[in-house]
Amino acid sequence: MSTFKTTVLTNVVNYRFISLIGLSIITAAAVFSINTTPSTHYKETQLPLVTTPQVVLKTLTPAAVTKDIVLPPTYEYKVKNGDTLSEIFAQLNLPQADVKDIMAADLNSLQIDNLRPNDILRFWVTDSNHRLNKVQLQFNVAHMIDYTREKNNDFSVKEITLPGVWREKVISGEIHGSFSSSAKKAGLSYTDIHEIMAIFKDKLNFDRDLKTGDRFEVVSKAKYVNNQASGDTELQAVRLYTNKQQFSAYLNSDGNFYDQNGESLQRAFLRYPTAKRFRVSSQFNPYRRHPVTGRIQPHNGVDFAAPSGTPVLATGDGVVTRVTNHPYAGRYVVIKHSANYSTRYLHNSRILVKVGQRVKRGQEIALSGRTGRVTGPHIHYEFLVRGKPVNPLTAKIPLAASVSHQQKKEFELDVAQYNRLMRQPLTHKNSDIEVAANEPKDI
Repeated sequence: MSTFKTTVLTNVVNYRFISLIGLSIITAAAVFSINTTPSTHYKETQLPLVTTPQVVLKTLTPAAVTKDIVLPPTYEYKVKNGDTLSEIFAQLNLPQADVKDIMAADLNSLQIDNLRPNDILRFWVTDSNHRLNKVQLQFNVAHMIDYTREKNNDFSVKEITLPGVWREKVISGEIHGSFSSSAKKAGLSYTDIHEIMAIFKDKLNFDRDLKTGDRFEVVSKAKYVNNQASGDTELQAVRLYTNKQQFSAYLNSDGNFYDQNGESLQRAFLRYPTAKRFRVSSQFNPYRRHPVTGRIQPHNGVDFAAPSGTPVLATGDGVVTRVTNHPYAGRYVVIKHSANYSTRYLHNSRILVKVGQRVKRGQEIALSGRTGRVTGPHIHYEFLVRGKPVNPLTAKIPLAASVSHQQKKEFELDVAQYNRLMRQPLTHKNSDIEVAANEPKDI
C-alpha cells in the first residue's frame, strides 16, 4: 500500500454566513449562491483538492429563500493508485470508526472498499466539531453513491445514476500485429477488446487465426451526460473477417451475445454455486432484517447452509476481478463474466483463485466458511446484471443455447440494423452514428 507523502489538506469551503450591511429594504431576500465548479488553479499538494469556490451575491424571490440550500463538500479528493479509505480518513483526521460504519452500510454494494484511480471522494464535515455527516463516492459524471449519517448515527446508502444520452459508434480496422494493438489503435478501449476476445474464445484463437490484413468492425455505445462522456460503454455488435470465414456476435435484450443465427456464443450459467444442493437459509430479499444488527438491510444474494470447507463453484466462465478480506463480507471473490454479468461469493474460509485468473464454469474457486459478520457457516452467492443484483434462483439469466422463440423476431431486426451500420463506407477510421435515424436514445 502506498503512503501519503504529506498531510497538507485544503478546505474546499468554510460554511459561515457573511454579514450583509447596507442592503436596500427593497431587496427582500439575498442569499449566497455557491459555485461548486472547480477552479483551474490548484495548490500542488499530495492530496490535490479543489480550491475555495467563488461566493456570489444573488437576489432570490421570497419563495426561493425558503428552500434548503445544498452546501458544497468540505473536502474533495481524486483517488490515486494504491490509496485506501483508511489512509484518506487519517489524512482528514476523521475517526477510523466512521470507516467501519460506512463499510458496514456498504455491505450490499461493496464499492467503498474497492477504490479505483480517478474515483472522486467528497466529504461533508461540520466545522464546529469536525463531525463527518456525508461521504460521496463518484465513479463518473453519471454514477455515484452517497453515504449519509442518520439520526441514529448509522450511515444510509443511496446509489445515484443520472439519465443521459447513449450514442452508437462504428469502429473498423485491419489487423497489423496483434488484434489487441490493432483494435486499440483503431479506437477501442481495453475493456471492449477484452470483452471481444472473451466472446469469441471458444470460436477463435486470436494469436493463431488472425493474420495481417484481416478486418474487424465493432458497434459500441457510450453514455453522455450534458455532452460529457460518462465512461459507461457497452458493446452491441462485432464482426471479424479472416481469409477463410466471418465471425459475428450481437447483443440480445437478455444481455447475452449470439451469432447471426441466434446461437449463443457464451456458455450458459449454472443456477447454483455448488455441486450438491444445500438448503437455502436466507432468500434474496431487499427488505430483510439483518440477523446480527437487527436493521432493515437488503439481502442482495442467496445464502446456502453449506458446512465450512464446502467447494464453491464458479457459475460461469469469466475472469476473477477481486479477491479480498472484508471486515463484514469476509473473504470474498468477484468474477466478471461479460460486460453485463458478474457474480460474488462471500464469507469463504479460503480463496483458491487470484485476481486476473480466468476460470471455467463449475471450477472450484473457494471453500465455504463463516468469515466476516455472520451467525454461522454458509455460502452467500450474488448475481449482478449490469451492476444491479438480481435473484440468482429466479432471474432470467443465460441458461439457454439460443435466442428464445419470443425474442427471435426482435433479435433479427437488431442484427439487420447493426449490419447496415457496419456496411456503411467510412471516410475515417471511426464514425459516430446516432441511434434511431441520427436521434440520440435517451435513457
